[in-house]
Amino acid sequence: MQGFGDAFGAAFALIARFDTDLVEIVGLSLRVTLSATLFACLIGFPLGALLAVGRFPLRGALTVLVNALMGLPPVVVGLVVYLMLSRAGPLGTLGLLYTPTAMIVAQTILVTPIIAALTRQIVADLDAEYHETLRSMGAGAGMRMRTLLWDGRFALTTAALAGMGRALAEVGAVMIVGGNIDHVTRVMTTAIALETSRGELALALGLGIVLMILSLALNSLAMGARVGAARMAHA
Repeated sequence: MQGFGDAFGAAFALIARFDTDLVEIVGLSLRVTLSATLFACLIGFPLGALLAVGRFPLRGALTVLVNALMGLPPVVVGLVVYLMLSRAGPLGTLGLLYTPTAMIVAQTILVTPIIAALTRQIVADLDAEYHETLRSMGAGAGMRMRTLLWDGRFALTTAALAGMGRALAEVGAVMIVGGNIDHVTRVMTTAIALETSRGELALALGLGIVLMILSLALNSLAMGARVGAARMAHA
């Protein structure tokens, strides 16, 4: 096992020279996370807007369910996806288990409730503000949803970034469905766990530093989006 100071020095050296393994792991992490966030937004934005604006049976129950799923344990999601994609599962013939696609599916399931719940709150607040105006224009539910989603685009960016941050830091589900296979499904969080257990701290710390930088960047972008939303609201 390396000394603490030596491990930090080696970690920064790996980052500085763009170590091949580190770059590969970071690249796969970003590909999986960005794909999952995109799919979650495609589902979560309209779902959240529908819950905010729509009037239909079981709307309240569905809203409670979406909010509850925000705290869904990652290992449970991983287990469910594993059972669905395993050879004995209903989707086993697709051969997706232990692939990046399986990891994207698991992360999408985890992130979608977060984005949907945040979207519902954002759109509901905007609907309360513009409800009379939109009703006087004869806007139906579909038009109201599209209008409010567009008007809240800056605030919705923060929802997407929150979901992306959640996906980027996830380890349990992707470990189960991806298998942490070297050069195939090894992402930052699973690699950090593996390298730490091995006592190979240089790569673990290097990936940890990159993960922290990405998290800080996401928080900065979210803050910028909130400032933009506030300026739009007062414009």
